[in-house]
Amino acid sequence: MARHSTRPTNPDLRDQILADFAALKVPLDAETFDAALARADREGLSHLQFLHLVIAEQANLRRERSIAHRIREARFREPKTLASFDWDFNRSIHRAQIEELAAAEFIRRHDNIVLVGQSGVGKSFLIQAIGQCACVLGLRVRYTTSADLLKDLTASLADQTLPQRVRYYARFDLVIIDEFGFDKIERAEAPQAASLLYKIIDARSQQRSTALVTNIDFDAWGEYLGDPPLAMAFLDRIVDGAIILKIKGKSYRAHRAQQPDRKATK
Repeated sequence: MARHSTRPTNPDLRDQILADFAALKVPLDAETFDAALARADREGLSHLQFLHLVIAEQANLRRERSIAHRIREARFREPKTLASFDWDFNRSIHRAQIEELAAAEFIRRHDNIVLVGQSGVGKSFLIQAIGQCACVLGLRVRYTTSADLLKDLTASLADQTLPQRVRYYARFDLVIIDEFGFDKIERAEAPQAASLLYKIIDARSQQRSTALVTNIDFDAWGEYLGDPPLAMAFLDRIVDGAIILKIKGKSYRAHRAQQPDRKATK
């Protein structure tokens, strides 16, 4: 077996390699590089093993920074993960189906997903956890509520930036619209609500995935949006071919509210 030389590295070559990494914007410091050289010499690493040793740590750090950036960009309301979900409380939720969605293949296929169910059954928790998994897998996600989305789009009408905002929401791999139908305050504040929401859905249709989380059944969308014909077009764009999850069962929120206040019992 070939033996590795224990001769010290040419200092000029060492400095040039560090300069090359800096030119490539890889933050490899001299101490880390020298430690890798020493380990390669001590353990008799091959050229490929040494190269992997040098770049793996930097690559992992960059991946972690990219994931953190995508999660910040998504603007999730809460940092939810499937690992922290209480699957035992509501057994009507199919865990295998949710975990399959977390693999993000539906996003790569540009499929939409609609979660329907009463308040408190875990819809928002699950969709945010699925969205966070997508961020980890390298996909760009944007979370918003129906009310916040309409507020943003209505403001863009006033300053004539609506086309830019539509393009902004169109660029994400997955847009999550939570609390659709939660109340009717959106229509009171935005008479063009149906039209504005339709612009976002239409811009993303068949090109990107949209997740809609709602507590109203499809036949009530026309009344909620206040424009039945446009509601039908909206329904067609978002629901046709979509993955529909109707979540039933007990309310986590009501269950937590019934728990005794631990602070009060101290």
